[in-house]
Amino acid sequence: MGKKNSRMVYSTNPNYEYDDNEAQEETIDANQQNLKIWLDRIKGNKVITVVKGFVGNQDDLKDLGKILKSKCGTGGTVKNGEILIQGDFRDKVLSILLKEGFKVKKAGG
Repeated sequence: MGKKNSRMVYSTNPNYEYDDNEAQEETIDANQQNLKIWLDRIKGNKVITVVKGFVGNQDDLKDLGKILKSKCGTGGTVKNGEILIQGDFRDKVLSILLKEGFKVKKAGG
């Protein structure tokens, strides 16, 4: 069974063919990425480090998030094209991403 698609509608056209291939955005090279690292607060006054600006497919973003979480030794998630790391790890994330070859800078206050 394929992925659920909430936007699929019923068609009465007998020649209609459903195309389940989602258009995956191609990931550009690390040295062409312009990432920004933000510090944000979520409910309960918890601090998170947010990495924004990744251009590419969701699988590569999840892999990068996994690398950052493991090297920071903390939890986190990937949502809405952003990597969320629990805690204030801006400096550590900056150095990790620079070693990986990304163009990255701190942003926001």
